[in-house]
Amino acid sequence: MMVIRPIRHSDFDSLHQCAVESGIGFTSLPVNDELLAKKIARSTQSFSKQVSKPGPESYLFAMVDTANDIMMGTCGIEAAVGMEDAFYHYHQGKVVHASRELNIYNTIDTLTCCNDYTGVSEICTLFLREQARQGNNGRFLSKVRFLFMAEHTERFSETVIAEMRGVSDENGSSPFWQWLEEHFFSMDFPTADYLTGIGQKGFIAELMPKYPIYVSLLSKEAQAVIGQVHEKTKPALKLLRNEGFSCRGYVDIFDAGPTVEAELHHIRTAQQSRKLPVRIGKPTATHQQIIINTHIADFRAVVETADVFNDTILISAEAASALHVTSGELVRFAPIKL
Repeated sequence: MMVIRPIRHSDFDSLHQCAVESGIGFTSLPVNDELLAKKIARSTQSFSKQVSKPGPESYLFAMVDTANDIMMGTCGIEAAVGMEDAFYHYHQGKVVHASRELNIYNTIDTLTCCNDYTGVSEICTLFLREQARQGNNGRFLSKVRFLFMAEHTERFSETVIAEMRGVSDENGSSPFWQWLEEHFFSMDFPTADYLTGIGQKGFIAELMPKYPIYVSLLSKEAQAVIGQVHEKTKPALKLLRNEGFSCRGYVDIFDAGPTVEAELHHIRTAQQSRKLPVRIGKPTATHQQIIINTHIADFRAVVETADVFNDTILISAEAASALHVTSGELVRFAPIKL
């Protein structure tokens, strides 16, 4: 059985392995022991903290295979981005150059650096190890965050975003970054990506173009990848779109991957979730539910079949044990497939 719980200090080696396997371009999991240890410590503190409104909390989850107690993946939530470090994006816009006398009318696409998403919640750090990419594991790892946010709304912003990994090759070369590197930054994409991942973002404000960039001035290769996602990110983007996320013209400042957003109460899994007391027995249903307990520090989540009635949800003893719940306790749940 796969169980999702808060990450622990004992998960450090597994998290480091996930960082190695995630590769270049996965900014939120840099291969840096000190930073990974800080991420675990910050998450542990966030899960144990009393919260009445979103702030600098960071929640990192571990998916563990109970058969061998091996961590198979991770996912995270930033409660409010940009509150301690500036949070940058490019916003896609247009300017019009027109002359009535000359009968000329030109519309030019632009990219403008901004901090528009400051204070919103971000789902992030979604990584599932290769050997676990089967069945509903990926869907479970992504959607569990929506149930956690729906259960603890006071901890999160109403607006939720996800930054999608942009186009780069197997060597970490980004067509969009190549143009920026040539004209503004003089450092390769893996270096810029790594510095951002370890929190050294000052160079962005210092070197980033201060005025809107005319897209037509970029290389053809750079223009072609604006708003496009990495091949391995396409399934994640499809899942989020099915949940109600959409792009409003914001892209990453390094690889131009799209940022998608949704209002928490409009996210389908959160919207369709229910909360009922548990009964323990032998379910006869064949469809699976994502089920979470209502705890924070002792948070647990599983995917199991369950019989849903008007006033209770019937789950197996194994599921109840994994969730750390007893008969009569409340759980929140939603179908794994909507």
